Amino acid sequence: MPAYDAFLLVSFGGPEGPDDVMPFLENVTRGRNVPRARLEAVAEHYLAFGGVSPINEQCRELIAALDLPVPVYWGNRNWTPYLTDTVQAMTAAGVRRALAFVTSAYRSYSSCRQYLEDIERARAATGPVAPVIDKIQRFYDHPGFTGPFAVALAEVPPDAHVVFTAHSIPLAMAELAGPGGDRYVAELTTACRLITEQAGVHRPWSLAYTSRSGPPSQPWLEPDINDHMAVLAKEGVRAVAVVPVGFVSDHMEVRHDLDVEAAATAQSLGLVFTRVATPGVRLAPMIERLVRQHMAGDAPEPCPAGCCLRLA
Repeated sequence: MPAYDAFLLVSFGGPEGPDDVMPFLENVTRGRNVPRARLEAVAEHYLAFGGVSPINEQCRELIAALDLPVPVYWGNRNWTPYLTDTVQAMTAAGVRRALAFVTSAYRSYSSCRQYLEDIERARAATGPVAPVIDKIQRFYDHPGFTGPFAVALAEVPPDAHVVFTAHSIPLAMAELAGPGGDRYVAELTTACRLITEQAGVHRPWSLAYTSRSGPPSQPWLEPDINDHMAVLAKEGVRAVAVVPVGFVSDHMEVRHDLDVEAAATAQSLGLVFTRVATPGVRLAPMIERLVRQHMAGDAPEPCPAGCCLRLA
């Protein structure tokens, strides 16, 4: 049985001031040849919030809420504290084997395998004495994840059409997601169903997407939340309750794409708009249970070879 002597929270990272915004976006898009004009447009989303993404502070709050029997570390993909620096600090502290929780619940290249690659890259940069790091693989259907959404959803107006939202990804990436493919959408759909069941919601619901990027010629998952609300309005819907099921906390894609853009679209369509809270710090009890479960038994099941491959 694995003897874990540390816990590692792995997240996306985000800027914490106006001067951080462009360097952060350059980190996110490195190697993708994203036009400068596109980066500047996205930067305005962050600058409208003072140049601060909520994600780092939410990671701090989550760490503060955890009660674990091992030291807790935190490393990001795209901003400080960088994952490589964290793994080096773990190594210096004598950590031999750590259990990692990534703040992304669903299978796809960008939300799962890329984090595994980030971890291995950080270990390689640290050298042969770097600790073994096992990633907790699945929690999208765990009641500790779906439950907080369900509690919040149960409080929305009963006449609202429920629209679950997640970050859109390229169709080709979605097709390669998970064992056998198409797991990103399948897991999202499962989470939506579980949340509605737990909330006692028996009215219609739908799944839409936000935050599309990339060239217009590249197909991404649809419908976009704004387009979808326009269709609902034409069908006679008068209120929507938006549930950001694709996010564990209020990322910028929630604060801007939903709270600003989607809310404005709803207002223009005459729709009453409610946005359901993300779990955030309420994930702490689930994480504690998962960590203790893995500490008491086998390591998490590894991802099968060949799933969630990177697009060419």
